[in-house]
Amino acid sequence: MATAATKETEILKTAKDMLAPDYVPNDSEEYMNEKHQAYFRMLLIEWKRSIRDAADQTLQSLQDGPIREADLNDRASSETDWGIELRTRDRQRKLVSKIDAALRRIDEGEYGYCEKTGDPIGLRRLIARPVATMTVEAQEAHERREKISRDD
Repeated sequence: MATAATKETEILKTAKDMLAPDYVPNDSEEYMNEKHQAYFRMLLIEWKRSIRDAADQTLQSLQDGPIREADLNDRASSETDWGIELRTRDRQRKLVSKIDAALRRIDEGEYGYCEKTGDPIGLRRLIARPVATMTVEAQEAHERREKISRDD
């Protein structure tokens, strides 16, 4: 685990060295050039780190001790809050695997292109959702097919 974190730190440093502090990809540049890839790599690694930090804080809070409210209503409320917190962490754990997949796609030169059509996903969509794997149109078609098959 330490070596993976060290490697991420090195990758992050390289990406930051390549980009100006206020750099944001734009459409006037060649799509998915080195700067774009460095930008999204940096964005994804920092997002992953923030998720890990939040998970570590949750784990620390859990280890600090059990819920000790004397009032049953307060205790029930605290347990509900913890349940919500743990579900959030589980969703974020799944998000980390999507982030890892996006980082692999960057390394393989596939990042930014729709997995269904091969068309560019688009910078605005990737900035909004860096783990996106499909264009808006392909995603909408996928969701329509999913809804139809679910309704049957």
